[in-house]
Amino acid sequence: MLLRFVSRVLLCVLVLAGCSSGTGDMATVQESRLPVQARETLQLIDEGGPFPYAKDGAVFGNFEKLLPEHPRGYYHEYTVPTPGSRDRGARRIVTGEDGEIYYTDDHYDSFRVVLR
Repeated sequence: MLLRFVSRVLLCVLVLAGCSSGTGDMATVQESRLPVQARETLQLIDEGGPFPYAKDGAVFGNFEKLLPEHPRGYYHEYTVPTPGSRDRGARRIVTGEDGEIYYTDDHYDSFRVVLR
C-alpha cells in the first residue's frame, strides 16, 4: 500500500497535476521514444508555432475523462502528423497549463505521460 501511495505521489509530481484524477496507472513514454513527428510537434509547441493545422492549439475538452480533471480551457491539443494519412490522423499531443504533456496515438482512447 505504501509503495502504491509513493508511486502515485511521484506520478503527480511528474505531471504537475492534482492527484484526484485517478491517473496513477497512466503509462509514460520518454520524449526520445516518441515518433519523430511527435518530437517535431513538441518543438513547434516549445517555439510557439507556427503550426501546420488550423485546429492546433485548440482547447481539448477531456470529455473522455482520461486526464486529470481541470476547468475547460486548461488543456490544448496539437496534431502529430501521420505519414500516409489523408487527414489529421489519430495522433495528438495534449498539453496542460502547468506544463504537463500527454501523447495519444489512438485518437484519445488512451494517453501516455510524456517525460522530458
